[in-house]
Amino acid sequence: MLTGGPLDVLTGDYLAELTMLILGRDRLKDPGLGYAKTFLRQLEDGLGLAHERGVRIVANAGGLNPAGLADAIRMLASEAGIPVSVAHVEGDDLMPFAQGALTANAYLGGAGITACLRAGADVVVTGRVTDAALVSGPAAWWFDWAPDDYDRLAGAVVAGHVLECGTQATGGNYAFFTAHDVRRPGFPLAEISEDGSAVITKHPGTGGVVSAGTVTAQLLYETQGPRYLGPDATARLDTVRLTDVGPDRVAVTGVVGEPPPPTLKVGVTRIGGWRNEVVFVLTGLDIEAKAALVRAQLADALSQVATAEWTLARTDHEDAATEETASALLRLVVRDPSPERVGRALTSEAIELALASYPGFHVTTPPGPAQPYGVFTSSAVPAPSVPHVAVLPDGTRLAVPARTASEDLGVTPAAAGGGLGSGAPAGSGAEPRDGGPEAEPIRTAPPEAPAGQPTRRVPLGTLIGARSGDKGGDANIGVWVERDDAWDWLHTTLTVDTLKALLPETGPLPVTRHALPNLRALNFTVPGILGAGVASAHRFDPQAKALGEWLRARHVDIPAHLLLTPEGNRS
Repeated sequence: MLTGGPLDVLTGDYLAELTMLILGRDRLKDPGLGYAKTFLRQLEDGLGLAHERGVRIVANAGGLNPAGLADAIRMLASEAGIPVSVAHVEGDDLMPFAQGALTANAYLGGAGITACLRAGADVVVTGRVTDAALVSGPAAWWFDWAPDDYDRLAGAVVAGHVLECGTQATGGNYAFFTAHDVRRPGFPLAEISEDGSAVITKHPGTGGVVSAGTVTAQLLYETQGPRYLGPDATARLDTVRLTDVGPDRVAVTGVVGEPPPPTLKVGVTRIGGWRNEVVFVLTGLDIEAKAALVRAQLADALSQVATAEWTLARTDHEDAATEETASALLRLVVRDPSPERVGRALTSEAIELALASYPGFHVTTPPGPAQPYGVFTSSAVPAPSVPHVAVLPDGTRLAVPARTASEDLGVTPAAAGGGLGSGAPAGSGAEPRDGGPEAEPIRTAPPEAPAGQPTRRVPLGTLIGARSGDKGGDANIGVWVERDDAWDWLHTTLTVDTLKALLPETGPLPVTRHALPNLRALNFTVPGILGAGVASAHRFDPQAKALGEWLRARHVDIPAHLLLTPEGNRS
């Protein structure tokens, strides 16, 4: 990013829910840690170059100890003879927060970053700010926006959301990846204008692609309702318009901003207990009977364990040409407050069945000790109660006032304040049959295909793109199409009931659907499917990264005329 073309601010997003748990454990071992050490290693190569080119660096790598990281950067710069000024943002750390909490951090906005840059900082590191704040803060500094320039701030928040996961906006993890060369996608950048609009692009000569599709996919990632709540502004995702304005250039315009909610989201991590697992390989015939035998043999050993979950993945193929493709995987995951009950003694007991169980008995790994697992939950606190502080390069501590809050957005405090995709609950833009009062009615019958145009039963992904992700124990699935006629079919056909039929694991959950017509997109939130979140490894796919791809792989009847490419060839 520093050598490939012009750049004013280089941002870096280092924090995720799982990262906070890891940093919390680091801090337990050494109170001087708690920040992303990889950031320092990267600065060894990039700090001098950034200084030469006048590029400011803004990153949330401070984690739980932004002051400690700022001091480490100063030491690094001094040893390298690079005259840079360093500032940091703190106040997000709310520990001690609650009994058993390992970390508790409020999601701050970009105003502290703005203050540090206005004071002349070359490098600004923060603790837990929203991912989008890494862009909205510098944009407000550059254009000198006022705290209530909500449309402009919301435009920068949307740009920040597009950039936050790097190459996911330039072809990485993209549903239609076979249409482009995405072997080495370049990183995205946003050319932000004074009115808050932006052009998403990448440096010339870098790989991947920037298109309305890749930007749409990232806009839908880890979001919930049409209102994308954040401490700088609430961005209305249902007002976003995307336009291809050149090769690898997509304009993001029309974003309407509203005041932020009155509360800030607080992410809390805890050590939830201890877990262990064994994966049995079942080969050839009688797979179900072999699985039943193992479960019966271990029933007594598991009777004292808090939770024991069995999953049989039928990866086997009939009359397979290789042993691996003739095999299925039976996975046992155990969890308990006590490490002894799920420790090596338990996994060893499973291995000791080797000469007394099903034919062909073997496992994927040897027995191991129990490992701690984490739990992520979110809470909310009044925004003015959090001591948002910008520590300027000269050491001055500047209190950053909370943004003007709005009480009339139709959101509850528990849902508010998460610029990192906490989104809006049902009732704030959800469609009526799915729990909300605002949107247009959903038609109950799919549109008829034109005369002579039958349907074809094909994978849903033949027509739609999808991207999914996690937010604590919840998941979202964003789906979109590229044409208006396909949107009319998608919006009518893919209801909550249809989604639950296609993805039976979502059946008992209170799924909510939101429509974003400007993006030709639907966004489904699936509360509780991830249990206690990624750190608990509740599911085979603990961050729901592939939930959308599962949906795309399900077969449905699609009107044949929608499956024509622009050249008239069938897809």
